[in-house]
Amino acid sequence: MNKRILFPIFAALLFTACTSLNKSQMWFYNQDISKGLKPVASYQTNKDEFEKQYNANKAAWDKAFEFMKTQDLVTLAPGKYPIDGEEVFASITEIVDKPLKDTKWESHQKYIDLQYVIKGEEKIGIAPSAKAKIVNAYNPTKDVANYEIDKAFYAKATPKEFYLFFPSDAHRPNIKVNEEKVKKLVIKIRVK
Repeated sequence: MNKRILFPIFAALLFTACTSLNKSQMWFYNQDISKGLKPVASYQTNKDEFEKQYNANKAAWDKAFEFMKTQDLVTLAPGKYPIDGEEVFASITEIVDKPLKDTKWESHQKYIDLQYVIKGEEKIGIAPSAKAKIVNAYNPTKDVANYEIDKAFYAKATPKEFYLFFPSDAHRPNIKVNEEKVKKLVIKIRVK
């Protein structure tokens, strides 16, 4: 096909795609908060909530991303890592994940989970907590509620992207894909 014909078609498609994005989607795709990171935020991210939480607690988010940029996550030992007191902290685990039946749906109210598989791969379930049946009511000491969910989206988490789980997001992490150990970073960022 002739380039003169293709360019206007491509330009029209691009314009349509860009104008159909809402403000938060535009912010998400144009933001530079995670510039310099190898992984990118999952497209499953609640973009409206991400923009709201980032703008409400910018310093904490910047410190979380800076930790990811400056630490050699592949060689960092399993354990807990303070980043900014009770506002932001991280943990590194290295485990063999569990079969689906041995994992639980959860959500948190005090902290947002940033979950990133450093090495290996795992499945993560994602669903709105508002449509879930509560199995264990929210425990403020542990900052967790558990659910039973019939319909959900399952993603394969790899080192290419990180996942953000806000209070409205039920998630079911650590689902086994294979027998290899999974090295994972979880950063807790205070909800504002």
